[in-house]
Amino acid sequence: MGGAERNARKKRQAQTTGRRASAPVSRGPSVDRKTVIIGVVVVVLLAGAVLGGIIYTNSQKNETEGQSIQTAAPQATYSARRDGAVVVVGEDSAEVTLDVYEDFLCPACRSFEDSYHEDIEKYVADGTVRVRYHMLPMLNDRSDPPGYSMDSANAGLCAADAGKFPEFHLSLYQAQPAEGSRGWDNQQLVELGKDLGITSSTFKSCVDGDEYDDLIQTHFDEVRETSYLQQDFNGQRGFGTPTIAVGEKVVEPSGPNWLDELVRAG
Repeated sequence: MGGAERNARKKRQAQTTGRRASAPVSRGPSVDRKTVIIGVVVVVLLAGAVLGGIIYTNSQKNETEGQSIQTAAPQATYSARRDGAVVVVGEDSAEVTLDVYEDFLCPACRSFEDSYHEDIEKYVADGTVRVRYHMLPMLNDRSDPPGYSMDSANAGLCAADAGKFPEFHLSLYQAQPAEGSRGWDNQQLVELGKDLGITSSTFKSCVDGDEYDDLIQTHFDEVRETSYLQQDFNGQRGFGTPTIAVGEKVVEPSGPNWLDELVRAG
């Protein structure tokens, strides 16, 4: 609202107040006063509710600011290495190879990890299962500011180079920011690496320099165009996360024993 409009509105309000003051007593000035008081109370309550909502929303949105990422440790020890934009976990001689396509911001990916990471770790540790993790920027525009999906995917590859991918991967899922909120920034991702025992300055330069962003984006573009990874979502066909595949077949992790059944099937 402009200054001239506000002044005109105030003038109209003053004129109205004057008319009310000079109106016949039979109009009931006490009723007018009561109406004004109720109106003021309603406005104050509404303003308070809106302000409270804004403060709460901003607090939720920025809850990662100034915080440290809590570390998490897998239940088992196993090898992990970077192969281009993919992190390969486990032995090449494993009976079953899972391709797991995830985004560190994806809530459904966290649900998958919360439900099944211990089963996967067990089979990886005993040499039965190998996992190829594809960390993708599927929700790159869903953090505020945008970019967390790419930053975390890049940091995950940097952690793989440093020999700490399993711990880094699990830590980021267990401390996952809410979609639409502020993600963890590069400084916080670097600090997580340090807390997990990464001492090389190469890790920091890898994270801060967005070392693998182009590689990740190219891989993401290829994955989205891969025909056997396409699935039906609300009547439309496309790619989504999490997606789990064995060979060129998408697998639906349904029930607590889906991985056991895959292993038995060989």
